[in-house]
Amino acid sequence: MPIRTHRSDDGQTLTIQIEGRFDFSTHQAFRNAYEHEDREVSNFVVDLSQTTYLDSSALGMLLLLRDFAGGDRARIQLKHCNNDVRRILTISNFEQLFSIQ
Repeated sequence: MPIRTHRSDDGQTLTIQIEGRFDFSTHQAFRNAYEHEDREVSNFVVDLSQTTYLDSSALGMLLLLRDFAGGDRARIQLKHCNNDVRRILTISNFEQLFSIQ
């Protein structure tokens, strides 16, 4: 499975780990990863340490997560990006919308 989830012990943080390609083929699995969680979750971490590629549809999916999580009030961290993924996020000005670490 290219997408795995893990909730923190207190239940407030949901980590979504993406392995391999983050593109349209992962759309439904990515949405299922957060849409079926209860509203206790207030923080989201997208772990990109195993992500080898992302495209414009992945950027769109991250924006959908942001909307789901509260828009401007959303607390989402994108973590462990490799250089290629980080470059795409920077070119797309996603550091304006997400915390990228």
